Amino acid sequence: MPFTFTHEFNAPAFKGKVSFNTGLFINGQFLDGSDNTTIEYVITSVSEGTPKDVDLAVEAAQTAFDTTWGLHAPGAQRSILMSKLVALMEKNADELAALEALDNGKTYNWARNVDVAGSIDCIRYYAGWADKITGQVQETTEDKLTYSRHEPIGVVFHVLTLCFAVLMMAWKIGPALACGNTVVLKPSEFTPLTAIRMCHLINEAGFPPGVVNVVTGYGNTAGNAISSHMKIEKVAFTGSTLVGRKIMEAAAKSNLKNVTLELGGKSPNIIFDDADIEQAVNWAAFGIFWNHGQTCTAGSRIYVQEGIYDEFFKLFMEKTRSLKIGDPFAPDTFQGPQVSEIQFNRIMSYIESGKAAGAKVEIGGERHGTEGYFIKPTIFTNVNPSMKIVQEEIFGPVCVVIKFKDEEDVIKQANDTFYGLAAALFTQNLNRAINTAHRLKAGTAWINCVNSFNSNVPFGGFKQSGIGRECGDYALTNYTAVKAVHVNLGHRM
Repeated sequence: MPFTFTHEFNAPAFKGKVSFNTGLFINGQFLDGSDNTTIEYVITSVSEGTPKDVDLAVEAAQTAFDTTWGLHAPGAQRSILMSKLVALMEKNADELAALEALDNGKTYNWARNVDVAGSIDCIRYYAGWADKITGQVQETTEDKLTYSRHEPIGVVFHVLTLCFAVLMMAWKIGPALACGNTVVLKPSEFTPLTAIRMCHLINEAGFPPGVVNVVTGYGNTAGNAISSHMKIEKVAFTGSTLVGRKIMEAAAKSNLKNVTLELGGKSPNIIFDDADIEQAVNWAAFGIFWNHGQTCTAGSRIYVQEGIYDEFFKLFMEKTRSLKIGDPFAPDTFQGPQVSEIQFNRIMSYIESGKAAGAKVEIGGERHGTEGYFIKPTIFTNVNPSMKIVQEEIFGPVCVVIKFKDEEDVIKQANDTFYGLAAALFTQNLNRAINTAHRLKAGTAWINCVNSFNSNVPFGGFKQSGIGRECGDYALTNYTAVKAVHVNLGHRM
């Protein structure tokens, strides 16, 4: 029998008891892995999926696609079930947020107001699309009717990142289910709990068995088996560029799966000298330190125009000192612990690299306290473009602050990266704002804000930050196959 996770929350932000099965979710049932092994955590155990379990999940998904989902479930029916899932997510929103905070280390308030709220909004948005997936009639000749159909692809594979587990699940399954696909999903082995809890809600909503399947496991076993599986037609991955390369390679070497990738970033945040400086400081701190820096769009390269550099830097230091680090369930905590010891050590190694390269630590640069994986918000100055802390994604509460002279100078610096996920800029000049946004090589450009997302707005990267788009109607194109139909009305041979 799979393990049952039980936990009593007794914090100011959330009080309540949760209890649910942590087995693999295959064909509507919670199961032990084929090898009866588990992934062990401090707080629980989760069944470990193997390649055998991947085969079972794909078989269940294919059977559902051929019988109860796909073209066998009208869009209106899919919409009803997705709307039922939305209602259950709203009913259990506090619990989902508590699980996300417990699993990830992010604060409960952020989890509740961003992750869970955004997930609910996303599924609701795509529930509205489910009966609106349409093709077109193409004008050809009077003796032929030609039209296109947007058909579901079939079994699709989703890999979730560790930093926004429930939100990324919604971003993935929302458009996939709306278009009629069935899903095999692997959450990060570091943060599986909300994905597993969502499976209980999916069952309760009444989805046919096999429509959504979740295989918890390690990337080098379960993940590899899914990426290279010959019966999976589509892969969508959110995570590091390194792993994205491996998934793309496995997809190419197997059956040339359709692939979309949302990968890493090293986002520039540009503060022009006419910016509202107080707002720029607040947004810059949010841009890098939110979610303990474990955000693919983190504004980790902060460029400040020389005319306001000193004033901005003074206020930015004050803002950084004011951020409370500690218990994610405390109502006034801004930053919780990093997600794991591995991630903690990785971030600390980057901090040491910066110090060794001659960068100056203005604040932070060390562990916070003596217990847990807490890292003080860290600001580096005296950096150059060749340093690792300037070029590579750290995925932690670490930024560099760099002075610039003019627009040409900062655009050149901002684009000097192989990433291109997002960018932000702050100015009161509308012409400068739009011109700069258009010249930045990034899939998202924020003007006078940062880390602002909406379910109906496309999101994705340029360059090595990814392929394809999530959110909005753009995501629907990832989950349909376009078929052209030619009907002869009178042409005779």
